[in-house]
Amino acid sequence: MAGKGEWARHWQYERLPGLDLLRARYVGHTFPRHSHEGYVLGAVDRGVEEVGMPDDTVHARPGTVVMINPEVAHTARAGGPDGWSYATLYPSAQVVGEIAAETTTVRGTASFGETIVTDPGAAHLIREVHRAAEEGNALAADSVLRILLARLLREHGTALAPRPRRSAGGRAAARAREVLEADMTDPPSLETLAADLGSSPFALLRAFRDAYGMPPHAWLTNARVRVARRLLEEGTAPADAAVAVGFTDQPHLNRHFTRIVGVPPGAYQRGRKNVQDSAGQPLVLSEAWQKRHPSQTYEHRTPPVPGTPTRS
Repeated sequence: MAGKGEWARHWQYERLPGLDLLRARYVGHTFPRHSHEGYVLGAVDRGVEEVGMPDDTVHARPGTVVMINPEVAHTARAGGPDGWSYATLYPSAQVVGEIAAETTTVRGTASFGETIVTDPGAAHLIREVHRAAEEGNALAADSVLRILLARLLREHGTALAPRPRRSAGGRAAARAREVLEADMTDPPSLETLAADLGSSPFALLRAFRDAYGMPPHAWLTNARVRVARRLLEEGTAPADAAVAVGFTDQPHLNRHFTRIVGVPPGAYQRGRKNVQDSAGQPLVLSEAWQKRHPSQTYEHRTPPVPGTPTRS
C-alpha cells in the first residue's frame, strides 16, 4: 500500500520520441517482478531504492545510476523507511541502438554490463534531461540525452551475448509464451498449457521462469499491462483497455498497472495527451506547478484502498 506523500509523473515529451520519463517519490510502493521492452536508466535523488535483479539485489543511492537492459525481469522497493525519490529515463531499443552505432564500437544489440555504477556526473545528466524536457527545451533535452547515453555506452556498454541454443524446456517456454500472447483474455490453466505442450506443470513452470525471469502468470500480467499501455496511448478509455487485455474490470487494471508502471492508467494516459495538447509550452515540475496542474501528477495523500489510488 502506498504511503503518504508519494507522487509520480510518467510522461512523454513529444519532441523527444522513443523516450519515456518518470519522476517520482515512493515510500510504500513496491514494483513486482516485471520487465521493459526498452532500457531503464535511473538516478536516485534521495533515500535508497532496492532493486531485485535475477542474480543479485542492488541498493541505489544518490550518486549512483541503475542500468537495466530490455526484457530483464526485476523488482523495486524502498531500501529504507523514508522511501526514495528518483528520476528515470526509459529510452527505446532503437534510440540506444542508434547512439551505440554512432559513438561506440559495439556491434549487435547493445547492453549494459553492470546493473549499478557510482557516477554522480551521469546521474546529474539524467536529471538534466528531465529538467530540459519539463521546460520544453527540445534542443537541450535531445543533446543531453545523447551525451548521457554515449557516456554510459562507452564506459559500460557491451554487445548482448548470443543466446544459447534452446533446450527442450526453453522451446516449451517459448511456445507457452506464444499461446499466452495469442489469447490474453482467456488463457489456459498451467496444467492444460503444460499438457498441450507435452510437459508437466512444474517442468513448464521452471522452464518459463528460467527463460523469462518470472512464472507464466506474472509474465502474462506484465504483457497485459504492456498492451494496455499501447491502447491508452492510442486514446482507448481505461475501462475498454482493461477488457481488451483480459482484466476483469477497470479496478483490476488499475491495481496491476499502478504496481508495474508506477502511476494509474488515467494518469499515464494524461501524460501523453498533455504533451500533445500543450506542445511548445513549458512543463516545469515544481511544487507550484503541481498545485496549478494537479491532474498531471499522481499523488497519494493517504493510503488508498488497493486498486483505487487517490489522485491529487
